[in-house]
Amino acid sequence: MSLSLLKFIEQLKDSPNNGKIFNPWYQVDTDNELGPDGPSIRRQHLNHYLEQRLESARYLLIAEAVGYQGGHFSGVAMTSERILLGHQAEKGILPEHAFVGHTPQRTSRPERMAKGFTEPTATIVWSTLLQAGVRPYDFVLWNAFPWHPYQPQHKNGLLSNRTPTPQEMEYAQPFLQAFLSLFPERPIIAVGQKCATLLETVSIQGHPVRHPANGGATKFRDQTLDFLKKN
Repeated sequence: MSLSLLKFIEQLKDSPNNGKIFNPWYQVDTDNELGPDGPSIRRQHLNHYLEQRLESARYLLIAEAVGYQGGHFSGVAMTSERILLGHQAEKGILPEHAFVGHTPQRTSRPERMAKGFTEPTATIVWSTLLQAGVRPYDFVLWNAFPWHPYQPQHKNGLLSNRTPTPQEMEYAQPFLQAFLSLFPERPIIAVGQKCATLLETVSIQGHPVRHPANGGATKFRDQTLDFLKKN
């Protein structure tokens, strides 16, 4: 692991402590995880994912925040546990597209989701890029708010999502800058208008595309492919 990447992953430990945020790399979801080694497993996933792209990455895709169906259990932004476990192969997304040289492990309890959690956004983003002929190690996925904001009062607890508050997004800005320092001078695709607006507030130029959720998949694909053709 490079020293800069090691420092970055250690920085992620300092998530807001307000009882409404789950830190995938340093907290255990006792209600939904297999055991206490979940954070360590997710840190290994994140390390291998990022390290294997430090030199090869050509594009950055940044969305808003980690979701419970994605990075919460996988440890990798816009990447579901089901992708890492090889259960999206029929859609052309393989575990080795995320990283090689390390066997991914599930951290969620099988009774919660037999094949691991799956995130529609993750599937659409990965399949769009791969089907466009972009090599998996040519792009990096990340979130402007790198942790998982959830609704404590929701009936599903940690298995819920919410939009980060403006104060939370402001808190996350130094972490976004630290991430970008790992991948300097790469073109950025801002996935969703909220992410694009955030990048503008910190003077980061990102090309905005429609978020694939809530019926936006087709527009996301079209806008992303148009950007890739021009860059």
